[in-house]
Amino acid sequence: MPSITLNAHFDGQQIMLDEPFEIPSNAKLLVTILEDTDSERADWVAFSAGALARGYSDDEPEYAVSSLKELNPAYARR
Repeated sequence: MPSITLNAHFDGQQIMLDEPFEIPSNAKLLVTILEDTDSERADWVAFSAGALARGYSDDEPEYAVSSLKELNPAYARR
């Protein structure tokens, strides 16, 4: 069986998969405990929100639709 990563959590008694997945009997598993990243995620959200606010601030110029260019299909595949 190829390796697959599944999201799971510990409910205080057992490890619970976040989505249904059939695991064969006696399958070998690796369990990695991840740090709680909620505080780091909040920092990134705040950083992103600030960057978006600056990018869409009132002092940003309005661009006319006529100034948009069609993307070359060769670059769209990258």
